[in-house]
Order: sequence, then structure tokens, then C-alpha cells
Amino acid sequence: MGDNLAVRPGEGLLDAGGGTVLPGLHDHHVHIRSAASALYSFSVGPPGVSTKGELAQILSNATPGPDGWIRAVGYHESVAGDLDRTALDAVVPHIPVRIQHRSGALWILNTAALGRVGLPEHPDGRLRSADRGWSEALARRESDLAELSRRITATGVTGVTDATPDLDADDMVALMVAHRRGEFRPRPHFLAPGKMILHDDRLDLDALIDWITLRHNANQPVAVHCVTTAQLVVTIAALRAAGGHQRDRIEHAALVPDENLDDLAELGVTVVTQPNFVAERGDQYLTDVPAAEHPQLWRVASLLNAAVPVALSTDMPFGHGDPWTAMRAAVHRTTVSGAVLNDGECVSARTALTMFLGRPDRPGLPRSVAPGQPGDLCVLTEPPDTALAELDAGLVAATVIAGELVYFAM
Repeated sequence: MGDNLAVRPGEGLLDAGGGTVLPGLHDHHVHIRSAASALYSFSVGPPGVSTKGELAQILSNATPGPDGWIRAVGYHESVAGDLDRTALDAVVPHIPVRIQHRSGALWILNTAALGRVGLPEHPDGRLRSADRGWSEALARRESDLAELSRRITATGVTGVTDATPDLDADDMVALMVAHRRGEFRPRPHFLAPGKMILHDDRLDLDALIDWITLRHNANQPVAVHCVTTAQLVVTIAALRAAGGHQRDRIEHAALVPDENLDDLAELGVTVVTQPNFVAERGDQYLTDVPAAEHPQLWRVASLLNAAVPVALSTDMPFGHGDPWTAMRAAVHRTTVSGAVLNDGECVSARTALTMFLGRPDRPGLPRSVAPGQPGDLCVLTEPPDTALAELDAGLVAATVIAGELVYFAM
């Protein structure tokens, strides 16, 4: 850092041309392998696909990938109800088809696909992602990490935190090796094994307290997936009983009642949330979520006002992977139809940007461009005022990771 630095032998010179230099963006909650697979999957959910006929047309006209599968993502029951193997067989009887629910928790396979994973007698083809007994057959398929890396770094992202709950040591080592080899350039960080996904029909406060206590006794933080009010309330109770850790996180916090804002602040837990879902799914929330709960959806401003540490992420591939789109959603909270959902939760452009600059281990603490910081930078074509007015990935001129230029807009 300095005003009159001389270029040393072997060093390159990047002229920022009066643009803005930021710490590299960090996407605090993604699913790397799923995102790589989704690059070549069909989207079969709203708003692009909204009827049973549209779903059937896409699947019947789909060309299988190199692995022989038809792969689709983003499904929601509003399109064609609770899909099962029989419904898929009626459209595509002989080619293996797998469709992922937009929550990421469920896959629907047709008969041909069930045969491929060794479950030809499964009654309905509706399989939970958490069941590694069958998912290993799909998870180990080669995915295009290099192309995913190219797309991520083109948005100025220099690091990601993988929030996949069932990653084992081999999965994490493989991704670290891919990073060291240059196949996947963003720095990978991991929540596993300290992440827990809760389900409303299996909430067990005592078991959650025991799990958190075990992690904390080993001086390890926890990250708990909360998308319903019940899940959030149980998590708050468990964290109170087990005692907090300064790096504990709550993932999503899709619904936060007013009375829980102070609870979160007292616990000091960081909330990693995704306001991009307001832009992507907001019209459906307005239809499906009771009106009384609309003010609780995907809060940002009220969390910050209550002194809760907050960071943003995209939840790629379940959300759009562009962090700048997520920033704009945090600022404007506009749905596809143009409705505004919870304008009281809007934040400034500067605040939205800052929430993608947090440290991987402390997402609520922003990094800076300063001596001693990692050489991870996002360089924009425009000065700060223009950049904040536009919040657009098209402004990214260059991305630097560990001092190396990994993306440059020609």
C-alpha cells in the first residue's frame, strides 16, 4: 500500500483506471458441487416453469447430458404437485431423469434413474438428499468445477463457504486439492461438520442442545439451518441452554418474528441470509405465506438495527449465484412482478456490499484493503459512487486471488 510504489522485477501492473478496489467478495453460503452440476441442468421451477404442461414439454424435449441423465433443478410443488416416479415415467419412460426440489432436500427420480442408483423397487422415487446410501451414486459424478470457478470469479468473488451439511473429509480434501491445482480458484471454506439442518417434523431440543454442547466443548462453532419460525425458536432455546460461541451462525433465518430479534442479538449469533430470494421467489411468498408473516420474511435492516451481525450469501445453486443481484435485492426488495416485499427491510447499497466483504470465519466483520490482508481483490471499472448506484457484476474489471490475476474483463 502506498502512493509511490515502484514495480519490482517480475511484478505485473494493473491500471485500475480510476475505478474502485475492494476486498474480494466472499459468498458466505453456497453448495459447490451442486452448483457445478447445476450448470448443465434444466430449470423446472417458477417463474420460468409454472405449469404441468410446461414441465412435460421441457423434459420430453431435453437432451441427456454426457452421463446419459436428464438433470433438472429448482422444482416446486406449485408447478405439478408432489412429483413421483409414476408422473416422470409418463413423460420420460426410458432415460434416467432426476429432478431436485428447490429446497435442495429432495430428489425425484423416474424408474430408469432408480435402477441406476440401485433402487429399482423404491415405491415413489422421492429421495431425501441427506440419505447418503443412494446419493453417493450421484455425488461422485465428475462436475465442471473449472467452469463454475470462471463464473464465480467473474463476479469479483474470491472465496466461498460451502454449506453442504453432509460433506465428509474426502469431499473437503478433494475441493481443497482442486483449489491448489487451480481448477477451482476461489478460496474454499466449509461449515461441515458443524452444520445442522432442522426439520419441523423432527425437532428435538434436547438432541440439539447435546450436539451444540459437544461442538462448543471442542471449541468449535455451529451453524444451524433455520427456514421456519419453529426451527428458529428451537435453535435459540438450544443456544441459550448450551452457551454461545463467538462464531456460531444461523443460516437463512427466512422467518424471524419481532420477538426473536433481541434474542438473536443477546446470543451474538451471526445470521447469514439471502434477500435474493425476495427477488427470485417473492411473488410466490406473497401468495403462499400468510399475510401476517410477510414482515418476517428475509429480514436484513431490522436484524442490523437490533445489533445482530449479518452477512449475505446467494445459496447458489438454490439461489442465483450473482452476489450483485443479491445486493440489489437487499436494497430494493422488488419481486419479479414489481411488488416490494417488506420495504422496511431495505438497506443502503453500501451496507449490502459490505455484507459480502465479511471474513470467512466471522462473516459479520468486513475485511478491508490494507497491509496484512490477503491479496484477494475485486477491481471495478467505476468509482465508488457509480458502483454503488449500479451494483452490477458487469462493473467487475478484474479479480485477484493471493496476488494472482484470475479474471480480467477484456
